[in-house]
Amino acid sequence: MKRTFSLTGIAALAVAMAAQVFGQMTESSAPLKFEIADVRASSAQNNDPDMGGPFVRAGHYEIRRATMVDLVRLAYGVDFDKVLGGPSWLETDRFDVKAKLPAAEPPARPSPEALKQMLQALLEERFSLQAHNDTQPVPVYALTAQKRTQLKQSDGSGETGCKREMENQGPGRGGADAPAAAPPQAPPPAPVVSYICHNMTMASFAAGLPDMQFVWQYIENPSVVVDQTGLGGSWDFSFKYSRRRGPQIVIGTPVTTLYEALEKQLGLKLDIAKIPQPVVVVDSVNRAPTPNSPDAAKSFPPAPAEFEVADIKPTAPDFTDTRFQIQPGGRVNIQGISLKDLIEDMWDISDEMLVGAPKFAETDRWDFVAKASGATGGPDSEPVDFDTLTQMMKALLAERFKLAVHMEERPVNAYTLSAIKPKMKKADPSSRTWCKEGLPLGGKNDPRDANPVLGRLMTCQNMSMAQLADQLRFLANGYVHSPVLDSTGLEGGWDFTLSFSPVFQTRASQASSAPGLNAASDPNGAVSLPEAVERQLGLKLEQQKRPVQVLVIDHMERTPIDN
Repeated sequence: MKRTFSLTGIAALAVAMAAQVFGQMTESSAPLKFEIADVRASSAQNNDPDMGGPFVRAGHYEIRRATMVDLVRLAYGVDFDKVLGGPSWLETDRFDVKAKLPAAEPPARPSPEALKQMLQALLEERFSLQAHNDTQPVPVYALTAQKRTQLKQSDGSGETGCKREMENQGPGRGGADAPAAAPPQAPPPAPVVSYICHNMTMASFAAGLPDMQFVWQYIENPSVVVDQTGLGGSWDFSFKYSRRRGPQIVIGTPVTTLYEALEKQLGLKLDIAKIPQPVVVVDSVNRAPTPNSPDAAKSFPPAPAEFEVADIKPTAPDFTDTRFQIQPGGRVNIQGISLKDLIEDMWDISDEMLVGAPKFAETDRWDFVAKASGATGGPDSEPVDFDTLTQMMKALLAERFKLAVHMEERPVNAYTLSAIKPKMKKADPSSRTWCKEGLPLGGKNDPRDANPVLGRLMTCQNMSMAQLADQLRFLANGYVHSPVLDSTGLEGGWDFTLSFSPVFQTRASQASSAPGLNAASDPNGAVSLPEAVERQLGLKLEQQKRPVQVLVIDHMERTPIDN
């Protein structure tokens, strides 16, 4: 439970001084703006779907891989689902932003409000963003009360909050409250989470509900719960619900859902409702930013092309694991990796897309410790993104192992997406394009409840088949390692959900990793990606021999030159 503390004495004085310092900055630079900024589309080779940052270090503000929705929510201080309106690309196109903070004497970190103002000004200047604050009914989870509840009025004494009393990990592990062992032929009950709440208002309970253990498995989108119970005062109560998914849960596992627990044990209900909320409405925005000024290149020099220092040595025989660490500021620590695996990671390719690797590239294992220029690991270290580290690692392999490579087209087994009898819903062309993990908004009938081995559930909106083919490498990277060819012939955008099992749970992944194998269902209830695509979408995803860009190794030394 969140608590608010009063600031007194020295702490209050420090806050007042910091406010005065940045207040001087605000007065001298109204309206607040970055001194200069470099804004550009994110690199196409960067496959990380998550935003990086924002970072505020060494006088710079930086965001990587941000969608326009990310930028707007940061600029206006609202949640992701409170950014409304705008064109369909608002959640697909990604941008990198580097900006120089206005100088201040003495140096001071800008306040969150100041950073929002500067980012708003940047978006208006570089993207011609026009947006306004509003209050509109939006879908959120509403907590309501039935006529009779199982809540006890609190006397107001003692601590306030909800305490997780125990988590049943299955028969024999839950203590005295654990259920008796189930018969051998029946699955044991799902792990149970138990909470005891004391002196809690319904408003506080609703606000804290999304942060309770495993609740994210029930209210994935949106994760906001609003108190609509109408119950005043404070209350004492307890309730228990099951973890919805996990390795212990199989078909037939008894599960008490969060919705059932709230309704049957407390007399409360949790449903989606449209409730007025503060929102930001995007009226208009350009898809491409205005060009960077010539001064931007001088203010933000190119990223380093190579490591300042690097140490490479054979992995100790007693170390059988693999460790891959990228630390703040550009420090890299890799242990127990083969050159073949490292090359596939750096070029983002699969086994079948690497040609000409010598045997020692797979058998010999190496440790790498490297540091980019200026990397200290401290709070003021300049952040170095993964794309930059990738290029630096490629340069290191070329220098120390004399690695020489080139790209060319060769026939390999790769997936092709075709149409059989499409079962998808035609999308509203004005709606946003996105693909997210989890149920559609407000959905409760999760297919993973009936079959918990369906560990993946994707909900997609206004996705073209070309976009789906392009995104499958990232949405289902356990199955798809090379570009997917769209041969559906279907035009426009589509709405659909797709549930399937992780590749390790399918029989094909357990029995064979041979390329070209189209995985089938597993007897334990697992459903492979190709089968899910055919059954649920009416499409066919099958591997065929076709020309694909592959990486060919021309030369590689077995031993690196000396450190």
